[in-house]
Amino acid sequence: MAEDREVLREVWDGKLPICFRLAEEEVSTMQQPDPYYLMISRISYFPLVVDKVHKHFSRHVDERHHGNEMWVEYNGQPLKWHLPIGLLHDYYASDSTLPWNITVHFQNFPEGQLLHCGSRAVVEAHFMSTVKEADMLKHRSQVVSSMQKKDHNQLWSGLLNSKFDQFWAINRKLMERTGGEGFKHIPFRLYMSDCTLLQRLITPVTASGEKATLETLLQQVAPHVLTGDGAAFSVVTHGIQVPLDSPLQWMSEHLSYPDNFLHLCVLPTT
Repeated sequence: MAEDREVLREVWDGKLPICFRLAEEEVSTMQQPDPYYLMISRISYFPLVVDKVHKHFSRHVDERHHGNEMWVEYNGQPLKWHLPIGLLHDYYASDSTLPWNITVHFQNFPEGQLLHCGSRAVVEAHFMSTVKEADMLKHRSQVVSSMQKKDHNQLWSGLLNSKFDQFWAINRKLMERTGGEGFKHIPFRLYMSDCTLLQRLITPVTASGEKATLETLLQQVAPHVLTGDGAAFSVVTHGIQVPLDSPLQWMSEHLSYPDNFLHLCVLPTT
């Protein structure tokens, strides 16, 4: 990959200040618990970073619910643990003030809206499955299939422990171009404001041999957002608005989340 290390590092180091509060109706102690503040990595997942939050609030809920799975929501919207934290903030709260105020629950798990997550091993399995899906799109699984178990472990451990060099020593292999021309397809997910999720096979080079851009992707996947006023929407990832002329190959190499997917939010602008 044509590496721009500063961009990779900026994406890796991105953090969000979050204020966690226990749902008022679940407080069983006389005294209301204090909110719990954390600076959390945008590229991580909630089950990996909320152990201290769980410990802080669990003593303030009825002991009958101590063994329940904790879940979080924002403005009544349960937050899916298998999506990166930064993506969730971009999609649901990009126009809100910081810190991001999140409500913690130990009761009434929203079965129809969230997957259960019993341990970090569940997060790891989901993460590696997504990495493999991305490699299928980029290299027809040739890179992942050639990696050893220790490489998988190093990739996961690098993310889990926020070790940039450890992670990228392995992830760099997943970002290698095919024959020097780019990836076979660009792994991406496009999150629309009406809650639809769009995916399609998109190549980094157009039929005419030109570099495909973010605008190319939108033309093929969501052309309706381009037909109106061009200022009526923005495409956001990692908290930044991405220019429409950004090459997809460069975006995939530098702006993908650790799962190797571009997670792009199409948001209305005011």
